[in-house]
Amino acid sequence: MTDILTTASETTTTPAGDTGGIVLGPNQYGKAEVRVVKVTRDTDRHEIEDLNVTSQLRGDFAGAHLAGDNSHIVATDTQKNTIFAFARDGVGSPEAFLLRLADHFTGSFDWVTGGRWLAESYAWERILAHGEEHDHAFVRSGQEVRTAAVVADGDERHVIAGLKDLVVLKTTQSGFVGYPKDRYTTLQETTDRILATSVATRWRYRPGAEPDYNATYDSVKAILLEAFTEHYSAALQTTLFEMGQAALERHPEIAEIRFSMPNKHHFVVDLAPFGLDNPNEVFYASDRSYGLIEATVTREGLVPAPGAWESVGAFC
Repeated sequence: MTDILTTASETTTTPAGDTGGIVLGPNQYGKAEVRVVKVTRDTDRHEIEDLNVTSQLRGDFAGAHLAGDNSHIVATDTQKNTIFAFARDGVGSPEAFLLRLADHFTGSFDWVTGGRWLAESYAWERILAHGEEHDHAFVRSGQEVRTAAVVADGDERHVIAGLKDLVVLKTTQSGFVGYPKDRYTTLQETTDRILATSVATRWRYRPGAEPDYNATYDSVKAILLEAFTEHYSAALQTTLFEMGQAALERHPEIAEIRFSMPNKHHFVVDLAPFGLDNPNEVFYASDRSYGLIEATVTREGLVPAPGAWESVGAFC
């Protein structure tokens, strides 16, 4: 590798401000979106767990990039097969499943120093047949998609849980006034509007926390929905903060929580051309363009953990 870089520097004119060498930067690789469904058949009443899992490793992979040496490359197919093999023993919670994968890959290959493991979890409900829950027939429930991420760096583990596509709406107790206006402003102030959004959120657990991930997920989701209903909303930003504040107040094991929430606009339709009034009852639901509100709700004095977030997105 040194000879290659030396030769390049001898034969190439270095642009102004360039350090002269071309080197490999941060990198990772793995198998993305492995669809794994685990059916537990211990009794006649079956259980189903449905995940979309991504595994990406970080470590000493310079040889593959620079010299075509694959001796440190754990094949992406191997990563996929490991996910299937680990599912044989059950999933439990997506967070716990990803932690198992992280420990396996960093513990089995000396040159794998860390990585990231992501999961989406899809919920299924039992079909009601003759008034009773069926033992082995299910229908997909579609309120939201549960998400999980584990970021590993050496012995350090960051566990990030969350959800996306949780669409919520309230028909009143929301307004938007007092904003600056210039020659390009056409939006009219209102003290009574529909407030709707699709909640995407991720929360990071404190290092060393060992919560019941499934129970905490159910609790946080319920808290967020409850907080959305409470208080008059002066702006989606206000409601976002109140939702995050409620989750942190009731779950000390959570260090911080991040949100990405589009404002799903509903505009009152002018029915006057048809000789009709519209007392805030008929709306046009616009899917784009839309306002996009993103923020972190955190604890005062919290030590930042940028390494936990850098590979899962700035917000959600």
